[in-house]
Amino acid sequence: MTTTHSAPETELSELDSARAAFRAELIDAGLLVPSSIPGLYGRSGEFEDIIEFVDARVTEAGLAEHGRQATRFRFAPVFPREAFERTDYIASFPNLTGAINTFEGDNKEHAALLAERSDGKDWDHFLHSAGTMLVSAACHPSYSMLTGTLPAEGTLMDIYGYCFRHEPAVDPARMQAFRMHEFVRVGTPDEAIAHRERWVPRGLQVLADLGLEAEAVIANDPFFGRAGRMLAANQRNENLKTELVVKLYGDLDDGTAVVSCNCHRDHFGHTFDISTVDGEPAHSACVGFGMERIALALLRTHGLDRSAWPAALRH
Repeated sequence: MTTTHSAPETELSELDSARAAFRAELIDAGLLVPSSIPGLYGRSGEFEDIIEFVDARVTEAGLAEHGRQATRFRFAPVFPREAFERTDYIASFPNLTGAINTFEGDNKEHAALLAERSDGKDWDHFLHSAGTMLVSAACHPSYSMLTGTLPAEGTLMDIYGYCFRHEPAVDPARMQAFRMHEFVRVGTPDEAIAHRERWVPRGLQVLADLGLEAEAVIANDPFFGRAGRMLAANQRNENLKTELVVKLYGDLDDGTAVVSCNCHRDHFGHTFDISTVDGEPAHSACVGFGMERIALALLRTHGLDRSAWPAALRH
């Protein structure tokens, strides 16, 4: 899922002011707990109740669309660096990536670390890769277990978990740690495309049932660098990514993406050696519901006092 769409340059100041004001309201109401790092929050019990309410609706939509066919997986928020490398995420989004480092030295090195820490020096160079990475997309840990030949009917997965992206911002909808509930289809090209296409109207209905006004827009991921601009253009031109957006700040921007429907083509099929029964690289597609963003859209739309929400959303 991308971040909120860019606003015209002349409106950025007013837009950022609106974002900062909403953030302050959420903190004052005790719904979010701020930290010293922009975009990193604790959540209150009431905020978590809203998350659970949203997820129940998303789960119902999954059952309505797929019945009991989707296999449920819940992965840790970290996964092996080797699997991360095969996603090729570092090539497209190095600025969003998070790696896990740890101390593996002896007592002498530990003493040196503490001495530099006491002197106010940078002690990060004492840490080395733990061989793990923070999960950037909830579906990423799933592909390594699919290496080989898929069943004739392909595979369908229901995946929920925390993701990390290094995007410090005042906008409360742009969190560095957030949850995604995804439905992932891996199989033939036609199966992947059909999965994405079916979920666009299904996702819009989920949001409408929550009292949110959303629209589907063709979008692209925030690829990094000069080559990234070409990748982004190709993604848009080939209609591989559709976002369902809700306007949190009126006409100050084009809206905030709360659901993302994506076709990956055979990218993960190639990089993880996943093939269909006919020996061709598997194609994949996913739909991801941003739990925190939908919760924030509900609070922005219906107010911070849940007792005043429409009756259908209070129970």
